[in-house]
Amino acid sequence: MRHIEFIIDDSYDGKKVVAYLRGEAKLSARLVNSLKRIEKGITLNGEHIRTVDMLHKGDILAVNIPEDNNEIEPVEYPLDVVYEDNDIIVINKPAGLAMHPTHNHQGDTLANAAAAYFLKKGQNVIFRAVGRLDKSTSGLVLCALNKYAASRLSGNFTKQYFAVVKGEYKGNGTIDRCIYRPDPMKTLRAAGDEGDYAITHWESLWTDGSNSLLKINLETGRTHQIRVHFSSQGSPLCGDDMYGSDDKRIGRAALHCGILDFVHPVTGEELHFEVPFPDDFKALLPENF
Repeated sequence: MRHIEFIIDDSYDGKKVVAYLRGEAKLSARLVNSLKRIEKGITLNGEHIRTVDMLHKGDILAVNIPEDNNEIEPVEYPLDVVYEDNDIIVINKPAGLAMHPTHNHQGDTLANAAAAYFLKKGQNVIFRAVGRLDKSTSGLVLCALNKYAASRLSGNFTKQYFAVVKGEYKGNGTIDRCIYRPDPMKTLRAAGDEGDYAITHWESLWTDGSNSLLKINLETGRTHQIRVHFSSQGSPLCGDDMYGSDDKRIGRAALHCGILDFVHPVTGEELHFEVPFPDDFKALLPENF
């Protein structure tokens, strides 16, 4: 059971419990409704409270989130845990590890590895990745360890990616092209004038005229967005044979999520994490990287 308390200030004096939970606490409507059905799921000064009841300055409003019922098979796999507390875990995912079980991946995913990790600690936690990385992408993954943290973090984080692309890039720029799925039966995406709008901002960190290291910020989060956008410019990511690269120096798309920033869902602390490039990525760059 995760117990989280809030002290009511002037701004919510005389307002309903639900107003605080949906407003200041930023709980989803689904979570509020589920807590209403749990004995003492929502309390005020230690006593059960209805969401329509009134708050007063100085009151202690609390939510009690029950443990999860994880149904993902635990499978032992070494995890590079960058940070962990009662509400979140940040993992440095290796390339080649899928995020979630699918018909193509049963047991060999980050979700399976996380289930085994928490089982060893006596915790029954559902894997709630806040954002996702492609199987071939390495780097930082943020996971919420309860429904409250997941609700607060959804859409409230920023990632910075690093990619090695074919071609010469200098300075910085933006790619603004829609992304669509030419064949609904295939994963492959394409860029054009139709589909979902997608915006990618890039900054060049190094180039030798044939390849470039880019720092990338996404304004949108479409499937394969970085890979599709640069391929559409004739500059596929090194190693990305799905989108046109014939570079055999790396056995996957050269994409790494190296920086993660967000505000902690409970403490309000601003958190910043960075992880270095993995060895296969560094092999594409000069020694000073």
